Amino acid sequence: MRTGTFARAVAVSGAVLLAATACGGGSDSDDAAATGGGDGGSKQVNVYGTDGNMGNALGEDFTEEGALAGMKGTTPLTELGDDFKNRLLEVDPNLQDYNYAGESYDAVVITALAAQAAGSNQATVFGPYVNGITVGGDKCSDFQGCLDIINSGGNVDYDGITGPLSFTDAGEPAEASFGLLQFGEDNQLDDSLTEFVIAGDEANATTDEGPAYAAPGTTGQTLTIGTLLPLTGNLAFLGPPEVAGVQLAINDINAAGGVFGSPVQLVEGDSGDASTDTATQTVDRLLQSNVNAIIGAASSGVSLTVIDAITGAGVLEFSPANTSDQFTTYNDQGLYFRTAPPDTLQARALADLIGADGNNTVGILAINDPYGTGLAENTRNNLISDGLSEDSVQSITYDPQAANFDSEVQRMVDFNPDAIVVIGFEESSRIIQALNAQGIGPQR
Repeated sequence: MRTGTFARAVAVSGAVLLAATACGGGSDSDDAAATGGGDGGSKQVNVYGTDGNMGNALGEDFTEEGALAGMKGTTPLTELGDDFKNRLLEVDPNLQDYNYAGESYDAVVITALAAQAAGSNQATVFGPYVNGITVGGDKCSDFQGCLDIINSGGNVDYDGITGPLSFTDAGEPAEASFGLLQFGEDNQLDDSLTEFVIAGDEANATTDEGPAYAAPGTTGQTLTIGTLLPLTGNLAFLGPPEVAGVQLAINDINAAGGVFGSPVQLVEGDSGDASTDTATQTVDRLLQSNVNAIIGAASSGVSLTVIDAITGAGVLEFSPANTSDQFTTYNDQGLYFRTAPPDTLQARALADLIGADGNNTVGILAINDPYGTGLAENTRNNLISDGLSEDSVQSITYDPQAANFDSEVQRMVDFNPDAIVVIGFEESSRIIQALNAQGIGPQR
């Protein structure tokens, strides 16, 4: 974006994109096209990423200064306060990024509040309360404040760390905050250039506040929460902030007296990635541990492999990072929710960022999984609806397990676009290295 504030209406699923206050400045020329091209490039090429690769972990794969300089991208991100970040660092002093930490924290708190409101630790009983926890009623922003409202016979509207959350009937945010990020010369994200935008429309939130609350002071059995988060695999860089967010929420809930006056129990587990059966094995173990809810997975592809097993067992699944729009209409028996926004919203933010930089031709390199193909399709549709011709936007999918991406990169060279979007995970570094080698990457 070229200015600190920006507003325009967009007609995509009733979405509205509004820019919030920017964290940092920068002149128009600073925010304009990333200088791509290298020694062999014939023109500047803007390179963009998304939440799967827009993190400092990506920069660790690059030793040459400026290899990522100017690369921009979007990720679901709230402007987290220093207090929350510092408390996360108390849980994990080695955190590099905070991606999805707030969403993980909120997923746990909403789950606990729904159980307290329902007076039951059974997901089939407290699941119908989840959406209503985020709308209507009296505003509250932490578990203790919301618990006080419930105990006094009131109805809560939890805004939380990533709020206002305002879930839709499908159990996902009606609007969400996105960070517009940019890498600096040191191949790390330059926080001074980060801006925040809101995509979506709170008017699309549910009007159903759920069943009546159980009587204040209702007691019940212990609420046990499991995690299915990436400790290994191609999303392992997202694991630490998500794990820290969950643990911090558990700490805060239990410091406030827990649920039904008893501490919430936590059983941790690894999701691995979609190329392994780690998630299936973890889910089996969590179900055998009699968890009532599972926080995860981070990967949409992983969740699609286990969602039926989880919800079929009458257990609630609450993802802090799934963004595939397949989940909006998935037959989840009313037991799947997410604090991460669907890719229809991120695609809107991404298309606006690309358009604001004046790109007329756009190439998209997307991982061939539900996350990559869905975000690529929605972004392409938005760019075309914004005025680009169909032949000016070329989308290519790739196999993340491929030995190299020479063929896909060569197709980008032949297309010669103004901008290239890379939608992927840890393999994105190899793709960007190949783009740099061909003179169409972000390297200055």
